[in-house]
Amino acid sequence: MANLLGLGLDAAAGGVFGIIGTGLGRVAGYFERKQSFVQEEKRWGHELKLHELQMKAHKQETEMELAIEAQKGSWKGLEASLHADANTGIASKWVINILRLVRPVLTLLLWLITGWIFSKTQDSTIASSAVFAATASTLWWFGDRAPKPKLSNTVL
Repeated sequence: MANLLGLGLDAAAGGVFGIIGTGLGRVAGYFERKQSFVQEEKRWGHELKLHELQMKAHKQETEMELAIEAQKGSWKGLEASLHADANTGIASKWVINILRLVRPVLTLLLWLITGWIFSKTQDSTIASSAVFAATASTLWWFGDRAPKPKLSNTVL
């Protein structure tokens, strides 16, 4: 009977140690999954940062392309304006001279009207709008009329 009791105790002890081993395996598995999840979170965070940097770079590239296209359009408009201004065709000298006086006379009249508006009205919004219009037209008409510097052919 001692053998039978010993076998029963051995079976019970093996079962207890088996349950304890299973429990320890489950606890170790929990910590492994937790560590794996933390590692995945870090990887996802890194991928998110990388994606955000790529989006930011793409946005800057798009903004630069838009700025370049806007600048090209502005230069084309200025070129068309200059070409239309220079294209007087065949006319007598006094007609060409009068055409050349249109822009300065209009500018002077615009500033005189702006001064008159400023003196007659006490509304700062209207006066500010008139000053803005006069300044914008003056800079558009005369802002880019300076002679361009000659570029040298020397290579630095």
